[in-house]
Amino acid sequence: MQYKWTVLTVTTVGVLMSGIDSRIVVIGLPTVAASLGADAEQAIWFTQAYVIGSTVALLFLGRVSDIYGRVRVYNIGFAIFTAGSLITSLSPSPDFFIAARIFQGLGSAALFSNSAAIITDAFPHGELGTALGINSVAFRAGSMFGLTLSGLILAFFDWRYLFYVNIPVGIFGTVWAHARLREQSKPERSSAMDWAGFVAFTSFITFLLLGLTFAAYGFGDTLLFVSFFLLSAVSLLFFVRYERRHAAPLLDLSLLRIKEFTGAVTAQLINAMAWGAFILLISLYLQLVKGLTPLQAGLAIVPFDISMLLFTPLSGRMSDRFGTRPFATAGLCVVTASLLAMSTLAPETPYTTLLLFLLIGGAGSGLFTSPNMSSVMGSVPSHRRGVASAFRATFFNIGFVLSFNIVILVLTFYLPYGLITQIIVSQGLMTTIGTNAARFSGALDNVFLVLAVINTIAIIPSVLRGRRIEPEHASERTFAEPE
Repeated sequence: MQYKWTVLTVTTVGVLMSGIDSRIVVIGLPTVAASLGADAEQAIWFTQAYVIGSTVALLFLGRVSDIYGRVRVYNIGFAIFTAGSLITSLSPSPDFFIAARIFQGLGSAALFSNSAAIITDAFPHGELGTALGINSVAFRAGSMFGLTLSGLILAFFDWRYLFYVNIPVGIFGTVWAHARLREQSKPERSSAMDWAGFVAFTSFITFLLLGLTFAAYGFGDTLLFVSFFLLSAVSLLFFVRYERRHAAPLLDLSLLRIKEFTGAVTAQLINAMAWGAFILLISLYLQLVKGLTPLQAGLAIVPFDISMLLFTPLSGRMSDRFGTRPFATAGLCVVTASLLAMSTLAPETPYTTLLLFLLIGGAGSGLFTSPNMSSVMGSVPSHRRGVASAFRATFFNIGFVLSFNIVILVLTFYLPYGLITQIIVSQGLMTTIGTNAARFSGALDNVFLVLAVINTIAIIPSVLRGRRIEPEHASERTFAEPE
């Protein structure tokens, strides 16, 4: 009985640190770029490298976890994350910094992908939504707290302290996880690693993200990012064809035959596309339109965190009793309402109005997150939870990156590209944009409208996910390998 709470505590520390570092460079980007002599393209990769590093490794680590043990991979991931923080803090050049952030992202992938699987192994179905809700809050709260924490650190210390803070916590977490966690799953040690599938999937993700990044920021000519998209498509086609024939695939495509699983991960992908850049947009609005400092903007966003912290565990507990679909779908509806409300923001909008919108957005995100994660993890057989968790995390990261690129692409329809580039590179540290404040605010309003439409689409797979079929009692046919 006590062990399950130990699991929740250890994994929550891991995903909290992972979440903090997904955003901690955002506010400090101009400072880091100036210190290392980075150009605009390198500065943008300072923020992308961590996400890309974690995304390309997720399915690989999920499969390795099923073969060699989730706890073992989680413990190694904590050590890699800590070492990556140290290496990043010592970066002498922009390219070294980017490589170090990719390495740190690999450790984050091991923490993020395995935490949900380890929790699912330890908790009964009746408490799973609550446990996963708490764990999910830790990641999201960490990613948002990273904005405020970076503002505090940069106000008093050198930028390298953004990563120094991870080292003592990482060492403690590594030792603690090694001492307290024990393997509860049965590793499939006889299974072979699908290296060809890993290369194909990594190529697909890498070329896709490179293409989107170059297209969104305008680096290179059209032929360059079109080539990236074509290479990504070819890699994906090869990956799907190869996986369907492989005896021990990297990604068990038969999981997509589980209606609840497919509906939940699809809804999560689309929601992440709409919601991933939300905090960045609010931060830009508060700093560039309202003239707040980074620290003031971070504190102004705190009510969103509080609302989410309240609703996520509550939604998890309720979904344990009444089912995941009603609460996840309701959460998406509330998120759409919040995005539509944000599309009415103007330079003269009082903070009390924004506060209400933030509370609504936090409530919607909290309502959706925990039941949807429970739906993903609770719908698959126990021996596939490692790869299912990695699948879920991969979809989330892809949606997260897509959201940022969608924002930039939509903004280019309303603002000069030079101004957008300046905003992204400075990451909101400009105190104001003067006479352009109203224009920029109007452009943000249009972005929020587009994101609201995207999020509304997520409601469809959420509704169609169907009812839970307990995986432990489902027929073998349901989980058979694709022919």
